[in-house]
Amino acid sequence: MIKNNGTTNGGQPLYWTLLVCGNWKVHLAAAEEGLSFVGSQDRPYEELAAWAATRFPERPLVRGDEQLRPYADELIRYFRGEPGELKAPLFYRGTAFQEAVWQALREIPYGQLRTYSDIAERIGKPAAVRAVGAAIGANPILIAVPCHRVIGKNGALTGYRGGMAMKTQLLELERLP
Repeated sequence: MIKNNGTTNGGQPLYWTLLVCGNWKVHLAAAEEGLSFVGSQDRPYEELAAWAATRFPERPLVRGDEQLRPYADELIRYFRGEPGELKAPLFYRGTAFQEAVWQALREIPYGQLRTYSDIAERIGKPAAVRAVGAAIGANPILIAVPCHRVIGKNGALTGYRGGMAMKTQLLELERLP
């Protein structure tokens, strides 16, 4: 989806942009392999920079509004309330456990909820509910890896990297309680 227009510092770049759509303002980043980061609402560029320095230190961050346009367009449709899953390719790095959790999150259909226990069962680790919560908290690609669809076993909304206001707004977009 992204064409490499040259890089600095010798590594393939992570392209980034700031997506603004209505009240939504989030940073996005992608590599040639796919979307790698969707930031928290209204957070500064430093959130993106800190994540990139930790997960992709060998890749320079390069402003790439045009390269990120296909990803931004999908998110704009989502923010406007158009139902459906994001189809963009994703590219992330985590531990094997984190990646299993993130894959299970991607399998939660639009407009549905799951519990942390459901996710632990789905990945074959029913006793690892707390570890599932930690992996969900490390999710770098908010919305596309829909961790906002995970709630507590008692039905309560629980923590969210983007903040509880963002989680609530996302659930309302999907017309969930």
